[in-house]
Amino acid sequence: MPKDTYSTNHGPLSGIRVLDLTSMISGPMTTLMLADQGADVIKIENPKGGDHTRSVSTKRNGFSASFVNNNRNKRSLTLNLKDKRAVEIFKRMAAEADVIVQNFRPGVVDRIGIGYDAIKEIAPSIVYVSISGFGDVGPYAQKPVYDPLVQALSGLTTVQGGSDELRPRLVRTIVPDKLTGYAAAQSISAALFHRERTGGRAKGEGQHIKLSMLDTVVSFLWGSDMGAHTFVGDELEKETAQSFIDLIYETAEDYISVAVQSDKEWAGLCRAFNKPEWLTDARFATSALRGQNIDERLQMTQDVLLTDTAANWLAKLEAEDVPCAPVLTRREVIAHPQILANETIVETHHPIAGVLRQARPAPQFSNTPTEFRLPAPSLGADSHQLLGHLGFSDEEIEALAEEGVTSLGDMS
Repeated sequence: MPKDTYSTNHGPLSGIRVLDLTSMISGPMTTLMLADQGADVIKIENPKGGDHTRSVSTKRNGFSASFVNNNRNKRSLTLNLKDKRAVEIFKRMAAEADVIVQNFRPGVVDRIGIGYDAIKEIAPSIVYVSISGFGDVGPYAQKPVYDPLVQALSGLTTVQGGSDELRPRLVRTIVPDKLTGYAAAQSISAALFHRERTGGRAKGEGQHIKLSMLDTVVSFLWGSDMGAHTFVGDELEKETAQSFIDLIYETAEDYISVAVQSDKEWAGLCRAFNKPEWLTDARFATSALRGQNIDERLQMTQDVLLTDTAANWLAKLEAEDVPCAPVLTRREVIAHPQILANETIVETHHPIAGVLRQARPAPQFSNTPTEFRLPAPSLGADSHQLLGHLGFSDEEIEALAEEGVTSLGDMS
């Protein structure tokens, strides 16, 4: 059943205030994780339209799925940062903030007057995060960027393709965007920890964190996909495919994944397949040999799996403790027994968009649980309250709205 109300704040980042100048996915995902963990995140948007994801498809009652999934637990303030009055409002808020996150194109915040150097003058302990696509220097720094471009430039598309000689392939989810969000959130927590150890909010050491999507993906790939370029002087000229078959297999009905590495797992697969002769086949005697003869091994595996259904094979493989799993559609995922047991999916009631189904935050804290406190806000829903907190009167706030410095939304 959906939750009727959003709960109070008990998360591990309770008391931390974040000013979120980001849009699209990488930045909002960063601040979503902080918000889910208790931070007070104030999403600052342009009065004319706000975050682009508000307008993308898959919508209900004016709210897109992308926006509600990446912006819960946040408050919305609209500021037209091309207006000097809005810049001054932002600076007043920055003086009370712990973290600022922005993903404008490099140089934009400095031209506006809210870059790190300007902000640290009024908030020396601020943790200021600049997310970019390709980095803030170099020939690509000022290029427009979207996730597929980073996949291409980082080498991820050739990893996904299988080898340098095969057609490059995109990963069909925005890995660079989302991975950058995770990296940024972790770096913010580390910087806050450092600030706390050096004197806390009052006297602690703040810093500027620069993070590019490109660097994030290259770093991510290096641990598992760049071995051929790790030992200087022994690099490979071309990456070749490990196998012409991946680890998704067709059965007589549906698909499954089977992954075998250890000798124990190989022996279990041979028993499940009733293929004792494979255990004495010299090509597969060791893990190294099974890797060298991977094409033959995987093709033999595929041929056997075609002789029975997915359900029957999963039962036989599980009985032998062989790593395996069904291949599920997105619709099947939300109803799978393991997902239900984990309580991975929750339902909440949004006051405008209605009942929502969302994934709960993955980390589960024993003493400071993450919570769904606030629904994703309508544009400018909290402008009046936040400006009032800064000392603006109702009349002044109305005037600022009329003059386009802010806008006043609602959350009815």
